[in-house]
Amino acid sequence: MTQHRLANRTEREVLWFQRRSFLRAAALWTSLGGTLGAQAQGRSNIVTLVGDAQANGIRLQADQTIRNGDELLTGPGASLVFVMGDSAFHLRQNSRLKVEGDTGGVVVNALRLLTGGVISVWGKGPQRKISTPTATAGIRGTGVYAEVFPEQDNRSYLCICYGVVDLEASTERKLVQAEYHDAHWVEPIARNGRLLTPAPLLNHTDEEIEYLAQLVNQRAAWQITGRKGAKDASSYGGYGSLGSSDPSSFGKTSP
Repeated sequence: MTQHRLANRTEREVLWFQRRSFLRAAALWTSLGGTLGAQAQGRSNIVTLVGDAQANGIRLQADQTIRNGDELLTGPGASLVFVMGDSAFHLRQNSRLKVEGDTGGVVVNALRLLTGGVISVWGKGPQRKISTPTATAGIRGTGVYAEVFPEQDNRSYLCICYGVVDLEASTERKLVQAEYHDAHWVEPIARNGRLLTPAPLLNHTDEEIEYLAQLVNQRAAWQITGRKGAKDASSYGGYGSLGSSDPSSFGKTSP
């Protein structure tokens, strides 16, 4: 189990992949042919649903299919894992997410995260992105963790766990190419003249990415290369140390 730092999250939220119910569901999903099997058999693309969630204001059931255009809302203690096309997603508790793409299509083109957190593994394809109130991340086949902190004026956190992402925040833009976690805060107001600032590995783990990748027959970059970098901010984008080892301080804007 990789080490992780938690800010306003619980151990249970990052250990969802260890639940027996998920492991059984994931094994069944794979044995029945994954995404192609679900499409051919008209089955749901929800792998697991724990707790209460809504789709377009109506309670979501585990046998339903999540489609482009749906707005998803998870309640306290909820967890939702689903697959669309060649991409897999885990929506954390207390999160609101809009799924965007061609109506009737099976491939998701974009996620709009309004609040909460989502882990995603994306297949390669054009015009794919994740957006938050303060950022837009153009996806080129990658694993990404995104979280929005509404209590901090919608400050966003984006970790490019692997792959290539074109990260934009208002007037700032950065092409991120990562093999092992390149994390950023996306500030609502510039800090020291910057909207994109360094961040640690926060509120997500390698194993979560690996399990999602497995659902869509992919592997994380570190599984392919057999290499992992350091898990502290000194390795992320060349930013240097954050100067704090207190998990409770992560996500808080310095005065």
